[in-house]
Amino acid sequence: MTTGPVRIGIAGAGLIGRRHAAAVASSPGVVLEAIADPGEDARAWAASIGMRLSNSIEDMLAGPRLDGVIVATPNTLHVEHGLACVASGVPALIEKPLASDLPAGRRLVEAGEKTGVPLLVGHHRRHNPLIRHARQQILDGALGRIAVVNGMFWVMKPDTYFDTEWRRLSGGGPILLNLIHDVDLLRHLVGEIVSVRALRTNAIRRFEVEDTAAILLEFENGALGSFTLSDTVVAPWSWELTARENPAYPSTGQSSYFIGGDRGSMELPSGAVWKHTGERSWMAPISVEHHPKPSDDPLVAQILQFARVIRGEEAPLASAREGLKTLEVVDAIRRAAESGEATKP
Repeated sequence: MTTGPVRIGIAGAGLIGRRHAAAVASSPGVVLEAIADPGEDARAWAASIGMRLSNSIEDMLAGPRLDGVIVATPNTLHVEHGLACVASGVPALIEKPLASDLPAGRRLVEAGEKTGVPLLVGHHRRHNPLIRHARQQILDGALGRIAVVNGMFWVMKPDTYFDTEWRRLSGGGPILLNLIHDVDLLRHLVGEIVSVRALRTNAIRRFEVEDTAAILLEFENGALGSFTLSDTVVAPWSWELTARENPAYPSTGQSSYFIGGDRGSMELPSGAVWKHTGERSWMAPISVEHHPKPSDDPLVAQILQFARVIRGEEAPLASAREGLKTLEVVDAIRRAAESGEATKP
């Protein structure tokens, strides 16, 4: 068991890698020991924060012993770099998506489980104290039996976003790039998704990739859900613009998830819970309870949980196996949009 400060290395010095570095710096009992990235920008940044830099994750793992590694490299390298951590016996927190394809993701998950090396996936929204509170309310029966869920990701990505060619091509749209965050939260809050249907269109931008999609979800517990997403809509309803997790996005004060049960309904991230105080009837008065919105940084909470997993104090909140299940649902949505038929993850 690790004693003393937990020593972390970060593979990948892009935007998310640097956000992780800031989160580590704000996490008591955790220290950043090394960075791996072959780029010249990474060299200048590492020097600016006085950090040892390796050209590759393999070189970093071959250096002074690390207690854990955050893999924040491009998606196509997640499995390769996760397997390098497993081979070195070093726990890893791997940014989402866990893998760029399902067979590779399964190979990584199985390698970690076979060797006993903890692998976590960076679904940081699960660590938001607001989500922890909402999930506990649902588990405690505050909403009764869940019947229906509705979610939205409506944003306007600027034209300059598509100057990068791959974002205009199949696979570069909101289904594969953005939806994975929302699917994971819906699984975490409501339960396993067992069947999906989907439609998609490129009617606005006319790129090869979709700009808008509509999805129907069937949950294992009998609940039904709908989710619409578009990156070509001027609107205030997306997790990015409502949750205040990332200061880069302006907060709109709206909600983007709605969860309804036979005892009450919940808005997120506002945390509002709607209930009848007497008879449950659409003609009876209904009241709302407003719950406080904690402001803890979920990235810091994620790092602190990673440290506890490394110390052997608890199991991962978002394990690689959980990340794989979420990836399977997103892949099913992609296939359903292509076929127009109900599809199982």
